[in-house]
Amino acid sequence: MPLSLTAAGLAAKRGEDLIFKDISFVLDAGEALIVTGANGSGKSTLLRVVAGLLTPEEGTVSVTGAAQDIGHPRELCHYLGHRNGMKRELTVEENLAFWKSFMGDSPGGSGMSVFEAEEAVGLPGIGHLPFGYLSAGQQRRMAMAKLLVAWRAIWILDEPTAALDAASDRMFAGLVRAHLSKGGIALAATHQPLGLENTRRLEMRGFEFAEVE
Repeated sequence: MPLSLTAAGLAAKRGEDLIFKDISFVLDAGEALIVTGANGSGKSTLLRVVAGLLTPEEGTVSVTGAAQDIGHPRELCHYLGHRNGMKRELTVEENLAFWKSFMGDSPGGSGMSVFEAEEAVGLPGIGHLPFGYLSAGQQRRMAMAKLLVAWRAIWILDEPTAALDAASDRMFAGLVRAHLSKGGIALAATHQPLGLENTRRLEMRGFEFAEVE
């Protein structure tokens, strides 16, 4: 059975107030959902709930079609947030090797080697450098390489291309398209177009809540 990610009746609070409620969607293998909305409308909170980093006030997140029983969808997820999640003192290769070992492959696929991932994000030959030596754009590209070294079917992406140039935007769109073509799923919050075709959209409206198209 192909993989499917379901969010049912999700609600989350900011302080004592609901920032959103009744968010429901189903994403099947090969599908992407782009989450838009003003700052503070709940985009990042929704992604963290789906990723299992926050507990919803109401509702559930589940997957079907996984190769084996899992405790929570987070076991099939990569989460790329605003921070890169890389140690500045370690080399790029040491950082990526850590994530490859720590995350491991989930059922259904296998990750790239560290060197293949560096090539895929357009930065071969600099893996020996400390991560902190890289420019901000290079650091973000190498953070994207984390998605490639360990196979996880569900990519949850929070402003993945913020502050990147047009070439990097195109590169990342290609990575996402390749992931979807392998039966992956993508959920991305962004103010910028990711260059993906045939995506669904969810506009977050903060305390006015939202609707999926």
